Amino acid sequence: MPSASRKTLNALYDGAAALAALFMVLLLAAVLSSILGRQFHFMIPGTDAYAGYFMAASAFLALAHTLRRGEHIRVSLVLSMLPAPWRKRMEIWAGAVGVMLGALFAVFSIRLVMQSLRYNDISTSNDATPLWIPQLSMAIGTVVFFIALVDDLIDIITGNKRASEGLSRHE
Repeated sequence: MPSASRKTLNALYDGAAALAALFMVLLLAAVLSSILGRQFHFMIPGTDAYAGYFMAASAFLALAHTLRRGEHIRVSLVLSMLPAPWRKRMEIWAGAVGVMLGALFAVFSIRLVMQSLRYNDISTSNDATPLWIPQLSMAIGTVVFFIALVDDLIDIITGNKRASEGLSRHE
């Protein structure tokens, strides 16, 4: 039976994935409206810019869910040739490096949002959207991804998951 913290983390990853899916649908709507606009000679200003925002939001918000489902690309050729004790050490090392890089990614994403707010940055496209709004999805996505990386590392250290596996045995 999954613990309350496991259920909470899974709900966080699933919620971010649901938001990613919503942004994918919004991306589809933006692209379709742009296509229809060309066919029927009308234009909705900012459609192309919003399509880009929606695509970025869907990508960043899906990172954690994809990681926890074992769908990120992992190069396990070297791991498979190592003896078991070294394999575990290498998995832990790789997980720790991932956590450090994820932390940097999250920190710099948050700083980008804060700078855009401070300097009132707006899009150079004709939509003139304040840039902190689309950047917020990147910051949220990277923070959730960082949490998933820490979760993954803990599972590797405790033996609940190997880097070469998909789902943890306890999910």
